[in-house]
Amino acid sequence: PEVGLHENVHELDFSSLYPNIICTHNVSPDVIRCDCHSDREDVPEIGYSICDKKGYLVDVLQPIIDARDEIKAEITRESNRDNPDQQRLDALEGRSSALKWILVACFGYQGFSNAKFGRSECHEAINAFAREILLDAKERLEDGGWRVLHGIVDSIWVTPDPEVSDADREDLQTLAAESTEHTGIRLEYESKYEWVAFVPQRESTAGALTKYFGKVAGDDEFKLRGIEARQRSTPEFVERVQRECLRRFDATRSPEAVLGVLQGAIQQLHTGTVDYDQLVERNRVSKPIEGYTQYTQNVAALERARDQVTSVHPGQDIEYVVVDDEKSSREWVKLAHETTDAYDPDYYETQLVRAVESILSPVGWNQADIQQALCETQNSSLDGFRETV
Repeated sequence: PEVGLHENVHELDFSSLYPNIICTHNVSPDVIRCDCHSDREDVPEIGYSICDKKGYLVDVLQPIIDARDEIKAEITRESNRDNPDQQRLDALEGRSSALKWILVACFGYQGFSNAKFGRSECHEAINAFAREILLDAKERLEDGGWRVLHGIVDSIWVTPDPEVSDADREDLQTLAAESTEHTGIRLEYESKYEWVAFVPQRESTAGALTKYFGKVAGDDEFKLRGIEARQRSTPEFVERVQRECLRRFDATRSPEAVLGVLQGAIQQLHTGTVDYDQLVERNRVSKPIEGYTQYTQNVAALERARDQVTSVHPGQDIEYVVVDDEKSSREWVKLAHETTDAYDPDYYETQLVRAVESILSPVGWNQADIQQALCETQNSSLDGFRETV
C-alpha cells in the first residue's frame, strides 16, 4: 500500500475469489498435474496442467457458492426495503458468514501438510490464478484513469489519477463489469471512502499489508483493519482512547489535537482513575503451559490460574491485567477476576502511545515523535507553573 492519507478512495472486491477460482478453473486434487495433459501449462507462471475432467472439489464448492450468492442477493433486497427487518438481516448475515468460512477453510485445507483430501499443488495453483487476476484488474483500472493505492488477495483500493481528466476517466462500475466478464468472477463495488489511511510497518516506511482505517462516505462509521481497536486482545480503555483519537483526527486532521486526547488518557492512568476492568487483556491460549519455551504474560497468567485450580485449555482465553511490567514471574499480572485495583500505568501508557502511533504514522509521526511532543508539552507546563510560583 501507499502509506499516507488518501482522499476520495473506492474499494472493489472479488466475490469469493479463491472458491470461485477453484470452480472456474477446475482446480482439484484429482485433476491437477494429470498424466493425460502433462504437455499443457494451464496455471500461469508455474505451468501446471489441469485435466478437462471436472474435479470433485468443484462439485463440493459450487453449491455452497451459489447458496451464498442467493443469501447475499436476499440481503440486498431486504436492505433496500423501506422498513428492513433487522432481525432477518442479522440471520441472513450469519448464514452468509458461515458459508464464507466453510469456503475459506476449503481453500486453506489444500495447503495443509496432513490433508487427506488436499494437495499442495492446488494451493499453489489457486494463488497463482489469484495473483494473475489481481494484476490484470490493476492494469485495467490504471488504463481506465484510476490510481491503485493498494491491492491484496481479493480487494483493490483506487483513487482518481490526477493526471487523467474526469472526461477521460472510465466509470468504475463499467470497469468492474469488464473484469467480471473477463475472469468469470464478479468484481463488486464495495465502498466509497471520504479518506483512507494506510499504516506503515513498525520500524519501517513500507506499508503494512493489512493495517488501515478510513471514513466511509456518507456515514459516521469508520472502517478499521489491523489496528489496536480491531485486535481482540486490546484493553477496552486503549480501544476507547484510540477510537476517540480517530474521531478527533477526522474532525481536525491535526496531530496536536490527537495528542491532546492522548495526554488526557495518560493523566487518567497515572491518577489511578481508570477502572481495573477496562485494562483487561484477553489472549488466546495456544498450548498447554508446559509447551511454552519463553516466559510471557500469558505464561504468568496461566501459572496464576493453575495456582487457583482454574483450568484454562488451549483454544480458550486467559484474561489478566498487567500490574508490574518489570517482573518476570506470576506477579507480572493478575487475573481479571482477582480483587485488586492495582495496575502498571507506565505499561498501559506505552500501549496508548502505540495505539496513537497507528493513527498518526500515516501522516509521518512515529513513536519517538509522539514521545518528544509529550515531553515538550510537559516541560512547557512545568515552566509555566514555575513562572506562576
